[in-house]
Amino acid sequence: MPGKTAAKRSDGRIHDEMRALYVIYEGLDRVDGSARFGFGDTKAIASLSGPIEVRLAAEQPSKATFEVNIRPLSNVPGTESKSLSASLRSLFAPSLILSRNPRTLIQLVIQSLTPSPAPRFQYSLIAAFINASTLAILNAGSVPMSGVICAVAIGRLPLPENSATSERALFLDPTDKELLSADGGGCFAFMFASDFGDTGGLVPVCKMVWTNWTATAGVFDEDELLRAKELAKRGAEQVWTKIKASVEYMDRSRPVPLHALAPSQSQEQDVPMAVEEAEDDDAKMEI
Repeated sequence: MPGKTAAKRSDGRIHDEMRALYVIYEGLDRVDGSARFGFGDTKAIASLSGPIEVRLAAEQPSKATFEVNIRPLSNVPGTESKSLSASLRSLFAPSLILSRNPRTLIQLVIQSLTPSPAPRFQYSLIAAFINASTLAILNAGSVPMSGVICAVAIGRLPLPENSATSERALFLDPTDKELLSADGGGCFAFMFASDFGDTGGLVPVCKMVWTNWTATAGVFDEDELLRAKELAKRGAEQVWTKIKASVEYMDRSRPVPLHALAPSQSQEQDVPMAVEEAEDDDAKMEI
């Protein structure tokens, strides 16, 4: 397969392998839906409120007002948080049928739960933001959806010295440490919807709806972007499968059990951490 690297990554994964997926439906107070999603230690929490009363100045007569807020664990949102909030609003708005609840407010709030957040929002964390948001919307059940959005991140390795090829290696779900050595990458979001057609398989057809792919070294390569998109699509299909398996556990009383996520050995190691950290992470979320 083009772009595939046979070398193992620092955590033992191969190029197209994701970390353990982490899902919990939170049941936070004073919101209509809430959930946590993570790729290994890269975790995010999101909540959805609405339809609720909207400020008169923000009221829209034909549809609900949709707001997305990314809140830091401390202080006030900075420029990057506001910019990403605007991007995620543009991403999610077409998937929500806002015309069903005019003159109301739909509010999505997102926070990072990573142990040591990077100075900027890394690609895998943005993917966790998107997936946690999807879970919160599904958990609320109060806003009709035209499709389910799932996201993953892709990293790009620089070319080795004296390389015989110009094709850089791509890898799925990079960690913050891996991104330090990457010379490009991005988050890819896909919408899964039955309206896109029926493949006859277990996973519905999806279309890419957003990416922030960047090449920090070298010129833009369209073929490379297509390779990254295809790798990301396979990862997003895995995320969709996990989300679907988790839906029946929306009773908000416990983490999604192991068998529902078809865990690998690495997932078995992550779940005790998920249970033990639940109370601490709840205290961090400000709604």
